Order: sequence, then C-alpha cells, then structure tokens
Amino acid sequence: MSRDGDVKFTAKLGDREHFPDLEPLVYCNHAAISPPSWPVRRAMQNAIVDWGRRGAQAFGTYGAQRSRLREKLARLVGASAEEIAFVPNTSTGVTAIALSLPWKRGDRVILFEGEFPANVTPWRRAAELFGLEAVFLPLADFQESDERGLGRLTEELAKGARLVAVSAVQFRSGLRMPIGEMAALCHAQGAELFVDGIQATGAVPVDVRALGVDYWASGGHKWLMGPEGTGMLYVRKERIEALDPHVAGWLSHEDAVRFLLEGPGHMRYDRPFKKRADVFEVGCINAIGLVGLEAAVDLVAELGVAEIFTHVVRWGDVVEEGLVERGFKSLRAPEVKRRSGILSVLPPEDVDVVALHRALLQRGISTAIPDGVLRLSPHWPNNVDEAEQVILSAEDALAELRGAPRPRSDDW
Repeated sequence: MSRDGDVKFTAKLGDREHFPDLEPLVYCNHAAISPPSWPVRRAMQNAIVDWGRRGAQAFGTYGAQRSRLREKLARLVGASAEEIAFVPNTSTGVTAIALSLPWKRGDRVILFEGEFPANVTPWRRAAELFGLEAVFLPLADFQESDERGLGRLTEELAKGARLVAVSAVQFRSGLRMPIGEMAALCHAQGAELFVDGIQATGAVPVDVRALGVDYWASGGHKWLMGPEGTGMLYVRKERIEALDPHVAGWLSHEDAVRFLLEGPGHMRYDRPFKKRADVFEVGCINAIGLVGLEAAVDLVAELGVAEIFTHVVRWGDVVEEGLVERGFKSLRAPEVKRRSGILSVLPPEDVDVVALHRALLQRGISTAIPDGVLRLSPHWPNNVDEAEQVILSAEDALAELRGAPRPRSDDW
C-alpha cells in the first residue's frame, strides 16, 4: 500500500482510478513504458519538495528509503537485499556484468537471435574486448516448444560455454522462457545464466534463487510501473566474489563516504571494493526516481504478482479470441506457463502494421509494433471489459485501411 503522509493509496485490479488524466481509452502498452500512477507522481513530488527545503540534510532520509526499497525489490524477486543493486536501466545492469566477469580469451557466450538489443550489444562488446566467441541460437526453437529449444541449448552447451544470456520474456512475442530449466542446464555444464528480466518483473511470478538464476537485470519503467531511470540488478551472492568490477566508481568501495562525515584523515583510494551487488552503484543515483519506484512497487506487492499475472492473462484471452476471429494471427503460446503479460499478433496480410498501429491510436488504443508485430500489453489497471473496445476499434481500423465506406452519422 503506497502512502502519502496520512493518505493511503490502495490499488484494485482493473481500476484506473490512479491514472485520472491518462488520455488513451485503453492503454495496453506497459511492455514499452508504463504511465506513472498518481501515487508514484505524488511520492516524487513530495520528495522534490523535501529536497528543495532541506538540501543535503535530506540525504540520510533517502538513504534509509533506498534501504527499504532494496528489501522490497529483493522480496519481489526472491532474493536477499545484499544481492540487489540499483541501476538506471536494464542496459546498465547487463553492461556491468558483461564487463566484470573473469573472462578468459576464447570463452563462449550463448545469445539468441531475436532478443532485444539491450541483451545482445553488451555481450558482443565484451566479446570484442576480451576475445570471446559469441554464438547465436534461434528463438524459433523455443517458440515451437520448450523441449526443442532446451534440446538445442543442451547441444550447444556441450561444446563449452561460459555464460548464456536470455530474456525471461521475449519482447516481441511475449514468450515466457523456461528459465529454471535453462539455469540447470547451464550449471550442469559449468556455465552461468544471465537474465534480462524487464518484461517479467512485476507481472510474472519470479523467484530468482529458486530458479537458479545467476544475474537478473530489470528496468523499473515497464511492469514495475515506476519512472524511467530506475531499475535493479540481482547478483547471486555466490557469484559476487569472482567478479572483477571493471565498472566501478567512488561508491563501489567499502566505507566510501566516511571521509565526508568523520573529519580529516579518512580519504583513501585503496579501500576494497564491496563484495555485494551494490558494488555496481558507482556514484550518485536517481534518488527522486527511486522514491517513485518504491511507491510503484508497493502497489504491485499489495496486489500480488501472481494475481496480476492471472488478471492480464485473462484480459489477453478475451482480446486474442476477438482478434483471431477477425483475421489476426496470434503469436501467444498456448500453454499458460509459457505466457506473459504480452499479447502479440500479426495483422491480416493485406493490412500494414504501421498504419494499423496509427489507426488504433487515433481510436484511443495505445499499443506498440516491435519488429513488425502488433503488441498489446495490459497491466493491473486494465479492465477485462476493455476487450470489447479493443476488438471493435481493431475492426473499425481494418475497415478504414481496406478502404471500406465508413458509416455516416445519419445511418446510426
């Protein structure tokens, strides 16, 4: 439950009360950017006022707030607080690990063709810098079945690999990957598993330690519904000792701020690096944004991730059926365990997806078109009753794009 002084904000599934000025009739674009709710906005506004009033004297207050948020994020993903670092976005988390693993020349990194570039570019850069071999496997195997995808991964791991990097949920199709099985296969062959979790955290139940994940990065502006510029990096505590933090700054050291608080004689450059995930918190971070992220996480935690997942899957069920009946092809997995909050469809062959996206937005339906698919991504504020509006708007947009005559007002 998010708090604002004595005001308590309570979230309800399917209720847009906390988004009073959100313009689209149906906002199903949370896999891109979630609009900040009123509790998030109010928390950040109050924090700005407080910093404006107290200046540096507010630092201690918000240090304690970040410790509280660290605990909440840890609980949300099944980790401990010492395994959580704050990062401004997923890319920063990926880069931190990609540049800090104890690589050996010739190490192999297994990636997947079709992944979002945030979970590809840092590994390719690491390959160039450290003399690694980047190997790509097709996501199509997993799209067909977990068994086929895991079989292909097993074959590649048998050739040797240092690390596998994959997204928990694929941004284009919404496919939920078998992370636990992938982690087990990696560890059996002496490899580690890095997961880009941004399309899962907040909408898909996650327990990183139970799944065997070694590293998990997630921005806060999608399914956590926080502001941009906030996010988290999980580093399994058993892995931290081996890391060589090439991405480091003054706050990466133990007792980093002591020289600012205890008088002369405490400023040193040789203090050891932290042996916790927050070694990657290299400098001053987005204090105001993290206040907003806490308010957002409070609402997600109050509702429950499992309940949110059930809600968005039900929303997707109804919309998917209506769109398929109108000639769309769904990319959604048939099994619930392989689904996420994303429903992606291909429009009929005679309809341009870019034009369709624009036509839907004109009708108040906010979607996205990553790599040529129409992606709908509802969250807890979306009501299942919106399905009728989405389907009718799609039907109307198809008619317009196909050149069908529009009904005149005197025909109604």
